[in-house]
Amino acid sequence: MSQLNPTLITFIFYILAMVGIGLYAYKATTDFSDYILGGRSLGSVVTALSAGASDMSGWLLMGLPGAIYLAGLSEAWIAIGLIIGAWLNWLLVAGRLRVHTEVQNNALTLPDYFTSRFGDSKKILRIISAIVILVFFAIYCASGMVAGARLFESLFGWSYTTALWIGAIATISYVCIGGFLAISWTDTFQAGLMIFALLLTPIMTYLALGDNSTHFAGLIEQARPHATNMISGLSFLAIISSAAWGLGYFGQPHILVRFMAADSVKSIPAARKIGMSWMILCLGGAVGTGFIGIAYFQLHPELAAAVTQNPETIFMELNKILFNPWVAGIILAAILAAVMSTLSCQLLVCSSALTEDLYKAFIRKNASQNELVWVGRFMVLAISVLAIALAMNPDSKVLGLVAYAWAGFGAAFGPLIILSLFWKRMTLNGAIIGMIVGAVTVILWKNTMAHTGLYEIVPGFVLSFISIIVVSLLGKAPSAEVTERFEKSDALYKSEMAKLK
Repeated sequence: MSQLNPTLITFIFYILAMVGIGLYAYKATTDFSDYILGGRSLGSVVTALSAGASDMSGWLLMGLPGAIYLAGLSEAWIAIGLIIGAWLNWLLVAGRLRVHTEVQNNALTLPDYFTSRFGDSKKILRIISAIVILVFFAIYCASGMVAGARLFESLFGWSYTTALWIGAIATISYVCIGGFLAISWTDTFQAGLMIFALLLTPIMTYLALGDNSTHFAGLIEQARPHATNMISGLSFLAIISSAAWGLGYFGQPHILVRFMAADSVKSIPAARKIGMSWMILCLGGAVGTGFIGIAYFQLHPELAAAVTQNPETIFMELNKILFNPWVAGIILAAILAAVMSTLSCQLLVCSSALTEDLYKAFIRKNASQNELVWVGRFMVLAISVLAIALAMNPDSKVLGLVAYAWAGFGAAFGPLIILSLFWKRMTLNGAIIGMIVGAVTVILWKNTMAHTGLYEIVPGFVLSFISIIVVSLLGKAPSAEVTERFEKSDALYKSEMAKLK
């Protein structure tokens, strides 16, 4: 246990630094807009790295390397799909959403944007979208709690329950204190730590093979026959399911909110280049860690007990073996960074849905800014307790929880976001039905059709997209006011983009 003390000390300093940033951000938070959207003040670098860090949760350093270690490069289709989906999201959605949300009555949340975009005077869409956010983010937040608990459990030998509470409290503290600015600033730092760890670990693992590196392919083949074959053992359906993860990007509230918070649509192109470069390097490092880890533990089977028991610990085990405890503490803090960055943004999005879209909209319409900020902080605590309850099962798998929540948001919000930004004929009823169809399809498919092997986001996304178009065309066209706001937003976006050429 004494060997782990340097790592523990490193973690303590890291957590204190994050809380310190939260305290600094507290001083810059003057109203509810600051608390949940940072006053729309993020530049290109912070927009890009905070979007990336909030996207790549603990699954990047645990779930993905573990999947690659267990099955080989056939699991890399997830990474390929994510890269394509993220690039299209930056290209098609980011800039437009930044402009549209500002023109649509300066919408601070996605439900707020939907309400204004479709002239939803009865606030039906606001309620449904807020419920979808709460349901799937409760699952998503639970995945972050599980990843954090696994980290502390593996490193320090704590019980799962103790590790769960300590990891949760570390994140909750700076979210409650500093809100969106704290999250964005810490995300930028955490993104740097993550890419450092993900590039260094596979390189050092390969070097640790020593003279055996010349027999690298042979070691892989001995341990996992066909591990180098990206289509080995995969049906066309399985490849589609893995690559379909990319569809989820269009509907993830914790990523979309980063686009909304950019200081200007002019910052988006630069942010896209930075964000995609960071993402490709990080995913490459995660795949490399799992893949090279196959050879390393084939060479050192006496060290493979923990990884054999739970492949999702491979990144942690390699660092504990290969690095000095002080260095390992810094690198392993990257897992905590990944967990905290995503979890913090998810907690805040849930808080904003409860505060802005339910509390302010239906309970206290004239609530002061200070009251809304404090209600938002209380809601962070409430959602955290729910997520902790869901994460109490020590057998929970990080990648499985993420996959379910990712599909839910991708299918419920993805088609809705895309069509709302590109198609002025889209109607309120189309939006409502499309959202419900997407969410319900994911839930039903997950619980009744999982045996087919098709990832639930595929039928959910397709059926939602079709539903929106059919219902919109069958119904009455949007009002002149709704159409005018769309045309104003669209014209403003094209005008701003023309200035950059």
